[in-house]
Amino acid sequence: MSIVFSVFAVVFLSCKDGKKSISSLQGDKSVLESILSSADSLITFPFVEQRVKKIKEALQLPKPVLLYPDSASAKQRLAEMIALNDSSFTQFLFDPFTKMPFRNEVFGIHQARESDMAGIPGPHNLAECFRVEMYNYALNNTSVAIVDAGAQKVLNRFYLSDTQPDPPYSLVDLANEIAMASPEVEKALGFKPTKEKLLAQYYKTSLNRTRCERSRHLCVAPTFLLGEKTLWAIVDLTDHRLVGVRWITSGKTGPAAPILTERKLQDDKISACFCEQETALIKDGWDMKYMLTSSDGLRISNVIFNGKPVLRNAKLVDWHVNYSGTDGFGYSDAVGCPFFSQAAVIAWDPPLILDLKDDANKTIGFVLEQSYRSEGWPTPCSYNYKQRYEFYKDGRFRVAGGSLGRGCSNTATYRPVFRIAFAGDGNNFFEWGNTTWNQWMTEKWQLQNSSTPYSPEGFQYKIASAAGGYYLEPGKGQFNDGGRGDFSYVYVSRHDGKRDEGESDLVTIGPCCNTDYHQGPEKFIEPVAESIQNSSLVVWYIAQLRNDDKAGSEYCWAENKLENGVWNTKVYPCFAGPMFIPVTK
Repeated sequence: MSIVFSVFAVVFLSCKDGKKSISSLQGDKSVLESILSSADSLITFPFVEQRVKKIKEALQLPKPVLLYPDSASAKQRLAEMIALNDSSFTQFLFDPFTKMPFRNEVFGIHQARESDMAGIPGPHNLAECFRVEMYNYALNNTSVAIVDAGAQKVLNRFYLSDTQPDPPYSLVDLANEIAMASPEVEKALGFKPTKEKLLAQYYKTSLNRTRCERSRHLCVAPTFLLGEKTLWAIVDLTDHRLVGVRWITSGKTGPAAPILTERKLQDDKISACFCEQETALIKDGWDMKYMLTSSDGLRISNVIFNGKPVLRNAKLVDWHVNYSGTDGFGYSDAVGCPFFSQAAVIAWDPPLILDLKDDANKTIGFVLEQSYRSEGWPTPCSYNYKQRYEFYKDGRFRVAGGSLGRGCSNTATYRPVFRIAFAGDGNNFFEWGNTTWNQWMTEKWQLQNSSTPYSPEGFQYKIASAAGGYYLEPGKGQFNDGGRGDFSYVYVSRHDGKRDEGESDLVTIGPCCNTDYHQGPEKFIEPVAESIQNSSLVVWYIAQLRNDDKAGSEYCWAENKLENGVWNTKVYPCFAGPMFIPVTK
């Protein structure tokens, strides 16, 4: 079947201005505003009208909140009630000036994990504890409560601005229905879409110059695969409408990698052994605990080397993927546990502990590695990630991660978000300034680029403490793992123990597609930067990796090739992440 629209052509909703591409509208703000405002007169569907009716009814309640779907268990419903009776958790239900209700909805009631209990005095019976997530559509913020349903009390609550939790399946289904019923999608595909043509995944997304991006609306993208191309139908779940459709090239590929028949048993084992409890690891002078989180990958905590505390914890918070450098669309997603989690790409195998060897095949440390995979990989719009912690016998360590492709397009930029919290409360942060180390006095961010200066040893930053501290060496293609340079954003924030700011599991904290420093961690250092002198410090490290499918230069890519009559998967990984080297006195 032929495709009638070219790659990257965007079709906005039935607008008087016709089928103008987004590129033709750049610089024509008045035309663009008129197109976007025309959404108010778009057709609606019966299932949308039912949804709007429920919203209006909820806004009349003393606590104007759309409750979690009917599938909630009795314990989940109890946890929801306890959270909604907590005045701090519900402080954003009304506009403080007009007293009019904001639209709030409970998106998730998840079984709490050990990683959710960070900073909460224990012990607690995790079987009775839940994480309740509520989204405020008007303010675009997320409220989180950790609830002990057995004790009937809220143990902790925190708030994340400009942040959207994963929507419940009922909203994902609604987005799919809107996409399939929209004539623009049918016209773009050339036939009436059905659920059979939908890919299994959905993506939280954005689209620049629409309300998804300008007004920070909640948007997801049901996707349809057709030959070598994928159609993204970008649906605004705040306004319950299609924002636009977008074709991207996915490339040729063979079938998906075979799925093991014992997959369910493997998932059960991963969840029971690594998601519900921490595992102790003592090796080569290193002492730590690790566990799989619901949305922040494999977290290590209480990391000690030769008796000296090194890290409070470290984890992989998000993967942001941008499929267009100019139009700004893509997805933000999480990696984590296979069950009862918010992860879009789940743990595929149990964590592995491997020997780390040098070029002479001598063991110099060990690697703690975790794989995450979509079931359809390496077909289009499926993903394969690895997370690695490298620990050396000489005290060095590296926090790293990589994409093994394939994603939805051959024009992707991957941005993994690492959060690295150092032990102790007497740390100071320095950057190299051509001839000497210069201290950062307050919270700050910086971009690694072609003009970045490095110390003679190749270091960019230093985390100094009374015990010595660590130098930070960013990726420049020197780690022999195929990486071609990180071009990283680094943010330093202060952890004061009073606010969560990422200690417990985070929902996806940043937009998919910003090309500047607005990647998520900036919300913890703005609008007023705090002092970071002699403090407990958190380093956020976000690499930027551009994929490539050209023969001979493949990167962040995977494809199936016929060899000797059978399909073999070829992988071209892109790894990134900083090395930390002990400061010696």
